[in-house]
Amino acid sequence: MITEPVPAKSGTRLAALDGLRGIAAAGVAFLYHPLLELDPAVMAKAPAPIVWLRDWGWSFVDLFFLISGFIFAHVYLRERRLDRAGLADFAVARIARLYPLHLLTFAICVVLFLGAPENTWYAFLAHLLMMQAFVEPLGHTFNGPSWSISVELACYTLFALGAVSGERTLRWVTAAAILVPVGYLVFFASAGGPWIADCIPRGPLGFFLGQVLWRCRERIARVPAIVLVALMATGLLLDMGRFSPLLPLCLLAWPAALCLSLRIPALASRPLLWLGDRSYSIYLVHFPLLLVCIPTIESTTSGWIAAAMLLGFAAVVLVLGDMAYRRLEVPSRRAIRGLWQRRRNVVAQGAVAA
Repeated sequence: MITEPVPAKSGTRLAALDGLRGIAAAGVAFLYHPLLELDPAVMAKAPAPIVWLRDWGWSFVDLFFLISGFIFAHVYLRERRLDRAGLADFAVARIARLYPLHLLTFAICVVLFLGAPENTWYAFLAHLLMMQAFVEPLGHTFNGPSWSISVELACYTLFALGAVSGERTLRWVTAAAILVPVGYLVFFASAGGPWIADCIPRGPLGFFLGQVLWRCRERIARVPAIVLVALMATGLLLDMGRFSPLLPLCLLAWPAALCLSLRIPALASRPLLWLGDRSYSIYLVHFPLLLVCIPTIESTTSGWIAAAMLLGFAAVVLVLGDMAYRRLEVPSRRAIRGLWQRRRNVVAQGAVAA
């Protein structure tokens, strides 16, 4: 959803993960959130997979975190590309990637939904500073799903500080970022628990677990595909009772899905790569539109009409996501990076002249 397509040393990219990210974005934007708004009578007649998507579709965000962690390790750890000298470049690249589209969709939500009681000035400032994950009610202020962008930015910060401090420090950061959230979820979270328990720990858990998967990629490549399929099925079906359902999904299902995806050439097809490239735009654009459409969606009592509405909603989001990607996301990223590079060149030339 968030990380860019990554060129590998050979000129290729982790294309399968881009395709997988596109599928996850579509699952959240086109199914999970809209399905929550459908009349219960309509959902009562829905097939079991659709009901599962309504109940557990939120966990696609955990797959996003895993993918981001894997790709960041692939880019920055393979050749030790991140050091103290490159820390500013890293920060600018991340802001250039995340902030412009976040700012636009946030501004749209301010115009449309400022009067909502949960959209306080405190929430306004938190969204402006991309700290909305630390404001209650989590996921319910302005562009709600952007809470995960805020958490991911915090993961980037942890990763960068660990990476520039050396391999040993990064390994300690990775261990803590996985074990602390797991312990927290086991002891405090539940399926209906508070947002702070069910959301924030998911970021570092998924992101740094993705980095562990990257470090173990050669060993995992020797694991039979049927074993990965079994792990994925177990994670999707396992009932953890009073413990958070995040655990089997985060620790079994989605890691297995990520590893399995690297063996599926179809995930690198052009349509899925197109979707993956636009996953961040789709993710941020869909929710404001959904909020506008909720009265119509809620009033639908026919399953066929509901299906047609969901298809129409998905089509509009795809168009808007494509426009946001081509007209704002890519140009603004290039402009910010170009401006930063020109500034660095000027500073370097001044130092040489002195």
